This record gives sequence, structure tokens and C-alpha cells, in this order.
Amino acid sequence: MAVGRLLDMTESSADAVRVWLVERTYSDDEQNVIILTYATTDGTRYFRKERALTSFTDVRDVTAAVEADPDDLGDVADDDLRERYAAEARRMADEHDPADVI
Repeated sequence: MAVGRLLDMTESSADAVRVWLVERTYSDDEQNVIILTYATTDGTRYFRKERALTSFTDVRDVTAAVEADPDDLGDVADDDLRERYAAEARRMADEHDPADVI
């Protein structure tokens, strides 16, 4: 289940913001849920997607970047986290095309 509205990579929107994968974690609260966190290259904004891992045959690619609606982005308040997100988002942007499967 995605949190917020996710734009398809082929869809164009003047307001869409490209965010890069910076973190992939498992939910502590619910079993079989993976949390994907994407961030801007300056680390100031983030976008989260939650995905249920329903079966081994359920293949849904995780891409290096997604286009997100600005209203669906949160602010990163913690300085250390902002720096970590910025470093990882820049690394992903330097090493991958947005549609690369990660």
C-alpha cells in the first residue's frame, strides 16, 4: 500500500518532485510489511511507501527514484537524518537512472 499518490515514471507533472531511494526497512508493527523511504538530494524532504510482502511470487520492482506529489512529501527535521538522506540520495542519483530496479 503506497502512502500518498505516486506518479508513474512516464507521467509528467510540473509539480512532481523526483525522490531517490535512501532506506528500505521492515515494519516493527506489522509482519511482512516493507517500508521504502525516498528523499530529495538535499535531504530536506522524504516520501514513504509501505508495501506488503504477500508472497514470493508477488514481484513488484523497487526503482531507484520515483516522482512524488509535493503534498505527499514530509519534512526531515533531524539534522543527522537529513545529512544521511542527502548523501544516500545523491549517491543513488549519481550511480543509477531513476527507473533502475534496485
